[in-house]
Amino acid sequence: MKIYTKNGDKGTTSLCGGHRVAKDDLRVEAYGTIDELNAHLGLLISFLNQDRNLHFTSLIHPLEHLQENLFVIGSVLSSYTETDQTLPVIAKCISEMEDSIDSWTAEIPPQSSFILPGGTVSAAQCHVCRTVCRRAERRIISLSHHVLLSPDILSFMNRLSDYFFVLSRYLNIKANECEKRWENTCK
Repeated sequence: MKIYTKNGDKGTTSLCGGHRVAKDDLRVEAYGTIDELNAHLGLLISFLNQDRNLHFTSLIHPLEHLQENLFVIGSVLSSYTETDQTLPVIAKCISEMEDSIDSWTAEIPPQSSFILPGGTVSAAQCHVCRTVCRRAERRIISLSHHVLLSPDILSFMNRLSDYFFVLSRYLNIKANECEKRWENTCK
């Protein structure tokens, strides 16, 4: 079987179920940005696998679980149907992310200023994931003005960006990497 079909050569693609839309359709923008985030998350997992000496491998399974949930959200977004029903698997994952955020926050110093992205490679990649996550969230919000979406999707995306931010701080602090702070706040 060939990987190319030539069906998209004129700028359209199929949603789940076969409905064709332009490749710059709001749905395609939303699930495409989710796909981009998932690729960045895969890179983060690869970096953590390389940091075995820092004992961050326990984070890999939960991050892979997040990847699976991003696929769930991507499949919902790529469907032509609308729904405002809750997604139990996503709601459960939101709760798990909150537990992780709370646990990591208890182990790191309070934040007193803006944090500049950087530090270890893994922590810096968390910031890339966070910013792509925020863009995906914006794309989903744009889509939600036109179609009915489960509120769990927006909650998941909002919590996920918080998750990446706190994880970046946790990774840097556990690696004894000083956080770079931006003290020149907007006044």
